[in-house]
Amino acid sequence: MTTRKSTFFYGVLIALASLVVGMVIASRLDLTPASFAGPMSVPPTNSAPLNGPIDASTFRNIAHNAGPAVVSIVIEATRPVQSFSDFFGLPDQLGGGRNRGGQSRRPEETIQGAGSGFIIDSKSGYILTNNHVVDGATRIEVYLDGMQEGLEEGLPAKLIGHDELTDTALIQLTDPPKASLTEAKFGDSEQLAPGDWVMAIGNPFGLSNSVTVGVVSAVGRDTPGAVQGRPQEMIQTDAAINRGNSGGPLLNIRGEVIGINTQIVTDQGSGNVGVGFAIPINLVRDILPQLREGKVTRGRIGISVLPTPISRDLAASYGLPNTNGAVVAGVEQGAAADRAGIKRDDVITQFNGKPVKDNKALVDMVMHTAPGTTVPVEVYRSKKSMTVNVKVEQLDLAHEQEQAQGGGSSRQDRPRNPRNEPTDTSFGMQLREITPAIARDLGLPPNKSGVVVSSVEPAGAAARAGLAPGDVLVSIDGTAVTSADQASGVLDKAAVGQPVRVIYSRDGQEALAIMRKR
Repeated sequence: MTTRKSTFFYGVLIALASLVVGMVIASRLDLTPASFAGPMSVPPTNSAPLNGPIDASTFRNIAHNAGPAVVSIVIEATRPVQSFSDFFGLPDQLGGGRNRGGQSRRPEETIQGAGSGFIIDSKSGYILTNNHVVDGATRIEVYLDGMQEGLEEGLPAKLIGHDELTDTALIQLTDPPKASLTEAKFGDSEQLAPGDWVMAIGNPFGLSNSVTVGVVSAVGRDTPGAVQGRPQEMIQTDAAINRGNSGGPLLNIRGEVIGINTQIVTDQGSGNVGVGFAIPINLVRDILPQLREGKVTRGRIGISVLPTPISRDLAASYGLPNTNGAVVAGVEQGAAADRAGIKRDDVITQFNGKPVKDNKALVDMVMHTAPGTTVPVEVYRSKKSMTVNVKVEQLDLAHEQEQAQGGGSSRQDRPRNPRNEPTDTSFGMQLREITPAIARDLGLPPNKSGVVVSSVEPAGAAARAGLAPGDVLVSIDGTAVTSADQASGVLDKAAVGQPVRVIYSRDGQEALAIMRKR
């Protein structure tokens, strides 16, 4: 072998040897650890019809097959220690001290909480649960089926993403076990109907993987959600759900997840009384990719809509061809809808080229539209159709809650007995003229037009429509209100059962109410 060839040969040999040695060192020293932050595998949805017989082994098989995917979650969090000043409004003399900035420093205590969850990606160790289960957690531990809390250490986990609106959270095991994990399967929550059999599995009162069985009591039930002022559509069930079941799965008779157990109704205690609620899994499935990214983004246009569907007579008064659509009750000043020219008392019948069935459908369409997108919106105004273009904004729940909690003086502080004599109406309310004193007490701008509601009968038409003392009536069925007598006369002409549209002002914001005389 020549010198040149031998040099080349040994050079290649050394390079290969270095590569092999390098691979061995890396494998021994774990310099290239496996990554658990890969793309999440969203479980496929089984939308096949639910049918087939139920026998003595049906629920046993569901528990056996789906149970291993259900986990118990234990969290630690810190909170300020309560002191005497919290209860009696006294200065805190007993502790806490002050920090370097001179501000009082409250001592903190560590608290524990527990809930449930279920595995949706075995390779990456992703687990779905409720946001309120892990909210504020400084430490998260997960116990798999078969692990005994208190006798062995749980698996550490971290928060990946959360969504306050649907009360859902995605966590991930940071040190997954070597044994393979069982994944939950997804069903189709749109298929559910009252009377369908369901099973709940969870960690009530620390009793891990407890199984309860019941039926679907109702679907599409609007219940107070985690965000004030934004009700959440839920599945109602009588399958026993207790404290600690939160975050666990509600399963159909195929053992597929069709909801996340979230809320219960109690009789002032903490036990189940047969009324529990679960988040439909279809709502959660749609936001899973965003949860994986850590944040869920939704659209808004800055309007409020009437909470009830459009009736036939109300549709006729608006000149609508049918009862589809959503009535705009109020428009936020300066928001996207306001800039586009949408006004209160408009009826939105199409959004981005799709028909709007009702108020719920419109809210869903808007929230599922990417912020920054400009969409055509068809509205009916004065019995005529028109189209405006709206640039969708990003929903900021924190700002929305601040606005809801901070606006205007309280209703209790408002004058109920202005000096001028009240004018009765046939809608269960009394009206008075706006005097300078009333305008000052209510914080109204000078020369504010309209009349003020001075009293409301508890069960009257005005109360049912949401009107309250201190509201200022601006217009009735499109006619501007100029005096109490004029407003009363317009209202008296309304036929029994006929919808009457009232624009009113409260806390500086105008809104729409629909009243009906009985």
